[in-house]
Order: sequence, then structure tokens, then C-alpha cells
Amino acid sequence: MSCGAPPERPRALISVYDKTGVYGLARALAGAGWEILSTGETAAALREAGIAVTDVSAATGFPECLDGRVKTLHPAIHGGLLARRDRADHRETLKRLGIGAIDLVCVNLYPFRDKLGENLNFDGMLEFIDIGGPAMIRGAAKNFRDVVVLTDSADYGRVIAAICGDGTLDNEALDENFRQGLAAKVFRLTAAYDRAIAEYLAGAGAEAGKKTCPALSCLPLGGNFQARPLRYGENPHQKAEFRVDISSGGVFTAMKQLQGKELSYNNIRDIDTAVKMLRQWGRMPPDRMRSPVFCTAVKHNTPCGAALGDTAMTAYRRAWECDPQSVFGGILGMSAAVDEETACLMAETFLEVIIAPGYTQGALRVFGEKKNLRVLEVPLTERPGEEQEALWVDGGFLTQTGDRILAEKWEVVTRAKPAPEDESDMRFGMLTVMFAKSNAVVVVRDGMALGIGAGQTSRIWAAEQALSRAKARAEALWPAAEAFGSLRGFSPFKGEPYDKSQNSTLQTCQAVRQAARVLVSDAFFPFRDCVDRAAEYGIRAILQPGGSLRDRESIDACDEHGIAMVLSGTRHFKH
Repeated sequence: MSCGAPPERPRALISVYDKTGVYGLARALAGAGWEILSTGETAAALREAGIAVTDVSAATGFPECLDGRVKTLHPAIHGGLLARRDRADHRETLKRLGIGAIDLVCVNLYPFRDKLGENLNFDGMLEFIDIGGPAMIRGAAKNFRDVVVLTDSADYGRVIAAICGDGTLDNEALDENFRQGLAAKVFRLTAAYDRAIAEYLAGAGAEAGKKTCPALSCLPLGGNFQARPLRYGENPHQKAEFRVDISSGGVFTAMKQLQGKELSYNNIRDIDTAVKMLRQWGRMPPDRMRSPVFCTAVKHNTPCGAALGDTAMTAYRRAWECDPQSVFGGILGMSAAVDEETACLMAETFLEVIIAPGYTQGALRVFGEKKNLRVLEVPLTERPGEEQEALWVDGGFLTQTGDRILAEKWEVVTRAKPAPEDESDMRFGMLTVMFAKSNAVVVVRDGMALGIGAGQTSRIWAAEQALSRAKARAEALWPAAEAFGSLRGFSPFKGEPYDKSQNSTLQTCQAVRQAARVLVSDAFFPFRDCVDRAAEYGIRAILQPGGSLRDRESIDACDEHGIAMVLSGTRHFKH
């Protein structure tokens, strides 16, 4: 225990609507010699419980008035809360004005949110807007080093345990970090409280036909938000705003739009996914990836192309080849600066947005000919803190941390072991599939997503989609590899060039089968059917989280087909 010298008599102000746990707190304080200040119904309830209470009006010398609307809004209260004990001039001011310091505040607010569900009329709801309570707890929170501020009954027990025999508080048990945490709770509470009131007044409490954009003004997480109007939402008939947390350090505060039309609602969602993919790529150990540049194409908030390359040109061309049709009208993200040659190739396809950490002047001249193309310069450095995600549902919202863990383990569960190059492709495939809509399966070859099956309600459908697309792309790419190489410096696959001297039909069939090497799934296989279908397409290594009751069935199927299987232990659902 680290109890300080006892003051003349410590004082606590207790005024609560929800009285859970407050009697035990008040008894402990009063028993240690504290003076308890209180108001209205709280004072009456404490007296009825046998606890001595001083009315706030006795401390202020001013009666409660206006039906209780004015009780604690007085210098005798707020001076006692805000005076800094370490400043002699503040102590002298309290003494001169006859104001007693207040050392603890226990307040919870009128339940405005709860009353929203009781169908009160407009004037009835106004009566549940707390004024004095937020003012007191904000003042106490600002002065948290000198005043303990309690708004959550879960914290009462720690304070009770910290009361010393002489009435002081144990400064080790209630150290500065704990007090600062209590203060943070206050401002989260008042921020949410004010948002609920603002939303009510702007929406349900406003005149019909004059509502503001519903729900968008209420944000689930704290922050310093600025509203930016959007032309419309996901569809033209939907109203939308983009509220940017300018204090977050997120991509939408740090990026520079170098040209093009204003960003749309759908652009912003796709940009967010593309940037998160690029940042996840940046977290990959360099020795795990065989090429230094990563390019991704995103459409409808799911990747439609992803590839590695030795240069920006190669990475882009390989990503484009994953699905040229879907890339059209999509968003492109590049991990390296875009040069003029790459820009010329990009300009051949209609793209909504291009994201990169930098551009050469030549590249910007090329893009400048496409006035509507949005070109963004985006820093891809890791932002501090943990990514947070939020989703509104009817009557509330869901929050979660971002999906950053690629694999919690790397367990080879089959007789066959993946080749080193396949392990690299497995990690690249997991990087891709974790951002695809579930159920999702990706087929990879040489750092290129040949087939992406996403958004399927059945895993076998996702697998068939990915495998058939991989086959179709290989059929298109393999015979053309030499032509592409001469025209673009591009080879779709490494180490196995197309040889015109051989029977082209036979070689193409063999090449297509060999093209499908690695299959990655965002979640476990419920049955062996995905393994059997993968074997038909020549897959030789599979990465999946595992965790199914039928894992052994899929493992046995891999052993039958000579396929290596690795379990990652990490599911990557994305809805």
C-alpha cells in the first residue's frame, strides 16, 4: 500500500441513475471518513440505506431549481473538480472562495439510449438529455491525476479495495495509468452519448422529410471525424457520406490524389481492400517471396488479379493476365513506383483507380491523358496500432480487429512434402485468398493467381471455379508465352517455355495440367471432394486452415493422389 498523508476530509460526489453497486462504494467511503455529496434521488436512496449524505445544495449554497435541471452546475462543484492540487495558486483560489476540493466523482448518465426504445414523445426524450452529469465527469476526467472518476460499476471494487484505513487512497493500486484509463472511459461514454442525442435530433426527432443521412453521423469508434459528401452510396439511389478520422493516420488521410474524378463510395471500399493487401504483402518476410514487386487488382471489394514480378511492368502484366475481363473497370494496387513503360501498358485498359507509393514524371504524363482516371499516391508504411473494423447491423454495430495473421502454424500432414517453390506460392495464395469473398479458393503458379473462386456458398463450387479458371487462363497463356515474351518482356510461367518444335496440342494439354500447382482455401474442407477435384487438375500442394471433423478424410485423399497438404491453423472468412 502507498497511502498519502490524509487531507482534512476527502470528499466524493455521487449522483447516479443506475445504482448498481453504489451502496457498497458509498458505505466504504463513508466508513473511511469521506464526506459524501449527492443530489436528488441518489441522496434519498443513500440516506434510506443508512449512509450519511450532504446535499449538493448545502455545498453550493444554492438550491436545486427548474425541476432539478440545475443542481451541480455551480463553481463550488466545478472548482472543486478542476482545481489542480499541485498548483499553489489553485489551492489559494479554493481557500479564498471557500470551495472544497472533490476527490472522487461517481456519476452515470440519464439513460437516453435506453429510452429510445420506449416510444417516448419528443419532449419526453429531451428530458433524458443529461447536462450536469456529462459536465461533472468531463471536468473530473480532465483532472484525472487528482480526481478519481467512476462511470462504470465494474471499477467500484478496485477503488473500494484501495481505500486506506486513514481515508486516503492507495496510489499504487490507483496509479496514473489506471486513472487515465478511467478518464478515457469518460470521454468514450460522453462521445457515444452525444452521438446518440445528435442522431435522434437529426433523424427521428426532426421534422418528417428533413432527416440527415441516417446512421452515418453515429460512428462506433472514437476519433476526430470530418464529413465529406459523396455523390451517392453503393447505388445511385442511396445517400452517402465519407467520414474521415483525420487523427487516425489511415490511408485516406495520408494519400494524395494526383488526378482524376472524386472518389466514389465503391472506389473507397475497393481502395481500402487493395491497400490492406499491399500492406499485408509488406509484412511478408522477403525470403518467403521470390519476387520484389506485388500487384493486385480489386473489383467489387474482392481481388480479381494478384501477381508478383521482378519489375512493376512484369507484376502488372501477370496480375492483369489472371482475369483480363474483371480487371476492366477495376482498381489496381502496386507495391512499387510506376514507371512510364508500365503506365503505357496500364493505359490500354480502362481502370477506375491506380494506387502506388510513387510515380515517375513520365508515368504521370501518360496518365494525364486520361482525365477521369484517379491516380493515388499512397504511403504503404505500416500504420501504428491495431486495425479496427466496424459494420453496422440493424440496431447496433459489430467491431473486430483486422485480419493480419497469415498462418498460426505450418503443419505438413501428408506423406508428400511441398517443394520450396510451392511453399512460396502457398503463402502468396493465402495472402490473396484472405481478401477474397468467402467461400474462396485460389489456384497459384509461380507467384501468379491463375484462378480465383470467390463468393460461393459451397466450397466445392469455389474450388471448381478457381480450378476451371486456372485451366482456362493456362490454355490462353501457355501457347502465347513466347509471343508475350517478345512483345512485353513477359513470361506467364517460369522455367517451362513453350516449345513450338513439339506437338503443340499435346504439349499444351500437358502444360495446362502442369500449370495448376498450388491450391489455397480460406477455410477447411468439409469433405474430400475438393481434394479429388484438385487432383484432376494436377494440383500438387494444398494449403488450408484445417479444423474440420473430416480433416483426416481430406488428408487421406491427398495421400492417395500424392498431393502435399499443409494446415495453417488460421481461417480467413470475409463476408
